[in-house]
Amino acid sequence: MKLKILTVATGLFTICLSFGQNRSIPVDTAVTTQHSVSVNGTNFSYTAKTGMQPVWDELGKPIASLHYTYYTRNDVKDRASRPLLISFNGGPGSGSVWMHLAYTGPRVLKIDDEGYPVQPYGVSQNPYSVLDVTDIVYVNPANTGYSRTIPESGKEVDRDKFFGINADIKYLAEWLNTFVTRHNRWRSPKYIVGESYGGTRVMGLSLALQNQQWMYLNGVIMVSPADYKVIRVGGPVSDALNLPYYTAAAWHHKALPPSLQNKDLLEVLPEAESYTINTLIPALAKGGFISPDERNQVAEKMAFYSGLSQAEILAQNLSVPTSYFWKSLLRDKGYTVGRLDSRYLGMDKQLAGVRPDYNAEITSWLHSFTPAINYYLQEELKFKTDIKYNMFGPVRPWNNENDDTRDNLRQAMAQNPYLNVLIQSGYYDGATTYFNAKYTMWQVDPSGRMKDRFQFKGYRSGHMMYLRREDLKQANDDIRAFIQRTQTNGKSAKY
Repeated sequence: MKLKILTVATGLFTICLSFGQNRSIPVDTAVTTQHSVSVNGTNFSYTAKTGMQPVWDELGKPIASLHYTYYTRNDVKDRASRPLLISFNGGPGSGSVWMHLAYTGPRVLKIDDEGYPVQPYGVSQNPYSVLDVTDIVYVNPANTGYSRTIPESGKEVDRDKFFGINADIKYLAEWLNTFVTRHNRWRSPKYIVGESYGGTRVMGLSLALQNQQWMYLNGVIMVSPADYKVIRVGGPVSDALNLPYYTAAAWHHKALPPSLQNKDLLEVLPEAESYTINTLIPALAKGGFISPDERNQVAEKMAFYSGLSQAEILAQNLSVPTSYFWKSLLRDKGYTVGRLDSRYLGMDKQLAGVRPDYNAEITSWLHSFTPAINYYLQEELKFKTDIKYNMFGPVRPWNNENDDTRDNLRQAMAQNPYLNVLIQSGYYDGATTYFNAKYTMWQVDPSGRMKDRFQFKGYRSGHMMYLRREDLKQANDDIRAFIQRTQTNGKSAKY
């Protein structure tokens, strides 16, 4: 395959990141290369453009520069009708590497069929990429990937402009306006996808793009979404919603009673979900005033659905933290289970304790993702820099106050009849659980009048469900079908 390279650099600013002989990266620059891929048996060529685009303040001065990678299929005759998918990861503080090199993009990292690292590290063609039906741009928010904030001379960076839910949404909406304008994509149907914290981000962006940038979307896709109205809040609802995930993880590790273990996972989960909604939430709401008999009955049933012992659950006052579950489920076998993907096993210094020493899945993923993204951007896409690619960047403290993103999505949908939502979750995700995602979906529109515009898809894997080969294909097929289904085909935007 011949590789054509075009480098474009504009602007006079560079970001300097150290004293002495500074490492620097241009604020506004791009490198363009040509490639080909075979998706679902069809081979086509595409253009990859990767570079930096500024974030400006009110006076037009660059205050940050964001790194992006933009893919366009070449044999498209009508770019105006071609969808554009805008992709974010989460964290907050995570680069866009995860979905870029393992999910929707034209290249996928080399891993085994279940998602574990293999050497030599690298990438190969992604035969399931959605690039066949949509162009894609992967965006690294401030301080993630190669993106960096730009301090004024002699001053510290104004963190309030970047590192919080509402600040993040505001500057990214402005940045996307510039990107769409520069690349002549205003007429295209547009979709935004966010993973984990990116779910919060895209819920908020749906309204910010619409009401502040006058950019209307066809779809919002949330992958293993984090909803801060539930996560880390605590209390009866938040605690109870973990149980169906416990059931899934225990089923995977064959830790459930035979009457459940002998059923298929998708037969078992509805039972755990029903028990959670109809019995467990009301029971936990009673707190310390629950009767002894009911307390014992609930603990017995939670043990039945979780693989933990009744005594452990009683000792936790029926509210079992996820961290305790990861430590305890396979304690008798000498292992912990992963947080973001409970298929992964870890080994702690000692069996005793209430939380694992480390997250087994993250160490596994960083094995393969870190060398792959550094190799790919610098050697295949020809973006050369000495700046470190931040898999996880310095963005904390992060301001979580005034989180109205769930209602932002509802309002955006109400105002825009074209707007639809797809939610994708792995059953073995213990950080942003699949049942939390379902609960979020149920809560967005209390009226229920827009529920036919929501779709939920579950997969037999974890937070990054696309790492499992079977789910990589299915999840991309689900996005592809969602994009094709939500094309308007000349239908007016009205109720």
